[in-house]
Amino acid sequence: MSDILLSAHNLSVRFGGVLAVNKVSFEVQRGEVFTLIGPNGAGKTTVFNLISRIYTPTTGHIDFKGQTLTQVPPHAVAGLGIARTFQNIELFEHASVLQNLLIGRHVHNRTGFWSQLLFTRSVHEAELATRRKVEEVIDFLELQHYRDTLVAGLPYGVRKVVELARALSTEPDLLLLDEPSSGLNMEETSEMAFWIQDIQHDLGITVLMVEHDMSLVSKVSDRVLAMNQGEVLALGTPAQVQADAAVIEAYLGGADDAASLRRVA
Repeated sequence: MSDILLSAHNLSVRFGGVLAVNKVSFEVQRGEVFTLIGPNGAGKTTVFNLISRIYTPTTGHIDFKGQTLTQVPPHAVAGLGIARTFQNIELFEHASVLQNLLIGRHVHNRTGFWSQLLFTRSVHEAELATRRKVEEVIDFLELQHYRDTLVAGLPYGVRKVVELARALSTEPDLLLLDEPSSGLNMEETSEMAFWIQDIQHDLGITVLMVEHDMSLVSKVSDRVLAMNQGEVLALGTPAQVQADAAVIEAYLGGADDAASLRRVA
């Protein structure tokens, strides 16, 4: 089995006269945390949306587990083993935490309409398996206290963890995290780093992340891809990328203090 889980080949996306992504290529290895960084408008989220099949590339293609992802319809992406969180939390606010996670398991529903209508033995067994998996995720992310709480009544930081839990409930091979620290305070960001590391090491899930907080990036990332104006600037370890002259130029406009990148990113 190849160690490459996902690969992007010469991706370009044009929106009218704007070239949002220009000839971007990279590979994500199984089991790693791979992070996209860059100033606002660098094209990071556009790349995420290509992988999620929200957008279709103008040129190039994406392969996932040996399959050409750019030929897969958007509704089938989750079934392939890709889950995603969003910078702006997308949860059912008037449902409980448990109900949100159960909804996340729909991708594994293999029972037919009539079986569900008659509530056959196979449906009963499938529901028990679904509940067991969701409870495992609740225990893993220490959400037991909030299991039956409506999402609308939860603090923002807990909602971020609930969205992460819903993504994990699909049992993904690849987890896409879109700015997981957005809106979190320092303590919550530190906790998010802890969860990402546990997801990688304990669950063996590959993580592809877009993130601005360079302290989080440095703590959890195996490799980092820096982008600017839709193009690749640098690829390497967090330390290598932060020390790259082109990356410093993109963030700081030519400042020679590389350490400042941690503060402004």
